[in-house]
Formats: sequence, C-alpha cells, structure tokens
Amino acid sequence: MRKPENKPHRREEGFTLVELMVVIVIIGLLAAIVTFNVLPAGDKGKITKAKSDISTIEGALEMYRLQMNNYPTTSQGLQALVTAPAGVNAAEYQRGGYIKKLPPDPWGRPYLYASPGQHGEADVWSLGADGKDGGEGVNADITSWQ
Repeated sequence: MRKPENKPHRREEGFTLVELMVVIVIIGLLAAIVTFNVLPAGDKGKITKAKSDISTIEGALEMYRLQMNNYPTTSQGLQALVTAPAGVNAAEYQRGGYIKKLPPDPWGRPYLYASPGQHGEADVWSLGADGKDGGEGVNADITSWQ
C-alpha cells in the first residue's frame, strides 16, 4: 500500500489564455450581430419620425387654410404656423399659432415648404439623410405627396 505524499499540491486557479480568447471572440461575434441588426432600425426610425412630423405640419397647414382661407405663401414659410406673418389679419389668426414649434427633420435641417406646390396646393418635404434632392433608402426624400 502506498502512502499519500505529504507534498503540498499546487492548485492553479483562473482561466487559460485560450479560454479567454474564446470568450473574447464569442463576445465580438455577438456585438457584430447586434450592431448589424440595430443600426438599420435607427435609420427606419428617423424616416418614420420625418413622416410623422410632415403629417403634423400638414394638419397645422390645413387648420391655417380653414381659418385664413389660403395656405401660407412660400415666402411666409412654415414659420406662419407658429407666429402670424406680416400682412395677415391678426383677428383671424389663431391665438397661440397652429403648431407650438417647428421641429427640425431627424437630420437636423428644417423641413422645406412650397405653396403653391408642384404636387399640390402645399408641399412639405425633407431631403433625407444626405440633404440632397432624390436618393434611395435613407437618402431618399420624405414628402407630403407620397
């Protein structure tokens, strides 16, 4: 029968370099998957916000038209929905305006406005992420006539 040795056993604790590398690679893969799935959702959210803002502005324009009998001119712009423009009857203008404040588009630029518009009596649009006419995907124009 063999006697147990009284030698102290060295117990190693912790992770090996290989184990750490495997965990880092797995975390990197998960981060890449999440990034590729979340970033497009942010772009879609901006497009949805722009469409919602344009709809709100269109509602305010319609209220303005009903009370003032016409849309604000292109030179008066959308600011006519916030404060009475020069040359309008202040008694007819809705107290407090037709919209509290004009939101910028999701890319930080003002919405564009034309009256009479090329597509209707009043056109409201954003040039999208690139700030240029036309484009596709995120760079596409968001308009009141589509």
